[in-house]
Amino acid sequence: MAKRMIFDLRLGPARLIPAALAFLAAFGAPAGADEPTKLGVTLRDHRFLPSEIHVPQGKPVILTIRNEDAAAEEFDSSALKIEKVIAAGSYGTVRLRPLGPGRYPFIGEFHSDTAKGVVISE
Repeated sequence: MAKRMIFDLRLGPARLIPAALAFLAAFGAPAGADEPTKLGVTLRDHRFLPSEIHVPQGKPVILTIRNEDAAAEEFDSSALKIEKVIAAGSYGTVRLRPLGPGRYPFIGEFHSDTAKGVVISE
């Protein structure tokens, strides 16, 4: 027979709060652990800076890509399944799903000869 935890509201805050905290410790609380890591990338002279982006394995990531060039660029990665056009002098936000360990290349589609980089999940 499974145990059930029952909170008696008549206990009052002095006893109810510790009981609720014990319950959350045992069964998990909404955690900030799933909060995405936020990283910045700059596109300047048709190059990504940094060109190697290190992200924590298994955690969601938000990349903010600031395009300082006078032309639009497309952040493109078949490995990450992402395409995002970023207007000149603007920025774009790219959300990365939690990644397994590995290297995930990306390019600037409009200047693929120079705008290259890699996301490294470790």
